[in-house]
Amino acid sequence: MSLFNDWNDLLHGQTKGTIDAFWEKYAATETRIYKYILEHYPEHLKGRVGDLVEQFEADKVIFVGFLDGINTSIKEPMDLKKVTLDTELDLDIDYETLYFNMHKADADYLWGLEEWDKVLPVERREEIYNEYRRSRTVHVEKKPGRNDPCPCGSGKKYKNCCGKRA
Repeated sequence: MSLFNDWNDLLHGQTKGTIDAFWEKYAATETRIYKYILEHYPEHLKGRVGDLVEQFEADKVIFVGFLDGINTSIKEPMDLKKVTLDTELDLDIDYETLYFNMHKADADYLWGLEEWDKVLPVERREEIYNEYRRSRTVHVEKKPGRNDPCPCGSGKKYKNCCGKRA
């Protein structure tokens, strides 16, 4: 079984009794890794997966969960099903996309890290946050009122045409 399959099994196998401890462990690991990445900006995170697991004192399956999370924020996404402890990584991160995706994941413990100050100016982070908020806005098409012309083009009032109750 692959590490990615192990990650999915771990993620989806949580119960009410284990979910809080799981997310606490995951968030702590993820925070350590992201602090390192942001502190070492603009360097790429490089190395063999097994060595990075040791460096970040991470569970190997949780580390693959981190890779799953960052995969949409790197310039060349990887095939996570092929990741093993011997896989060599060189993560070329798009930091603006990463910041956006952290908002999308509602990970305030990550987008709120002070290490972002070195990577993106506050003004740009605010712009990205506003882009995120706009991306969540749902535009509902206005429905015709009872006395409005029917949108089907019949020339009748909506209430006497498509809006008529059966």
